[in-house]
Amino acid sequence: MDDNEAPTFEPDLIRAIFKHIWIKKAQERERNGFPNTEAGDSEVGAGTSKKNRPTSEAIQRAGTIAEAEGSTMIEPTHLERILPQLLLDF
Repeated sequence: MDDNEAPTFEPDLIRAIFKHIWIKKAQERERNGFPNTEAGDSEVGAGTSKKNRPTSEAIQRAGTIAEAEGSTMIEPTHLERILPQLLLDF
């Protein structure tokens, strides 16, 4: 990697990080007695499991930004730009 090149993350790593956080949040909601808020509200296709929906949406959003900038990999800056959107989803 060149000194001028920004670091990139593998999609599987990003997916694993988001999955870990969302599982912890879901368990916390269940302990506090809140219902599952993901039931049918997602725009993701019907073939996607409930556990992967938030992660898939995050990866898709970051990928959209990366594509718009002409990049073929999701970079940290792409994830930083979608964080406000993800927070608003909850």
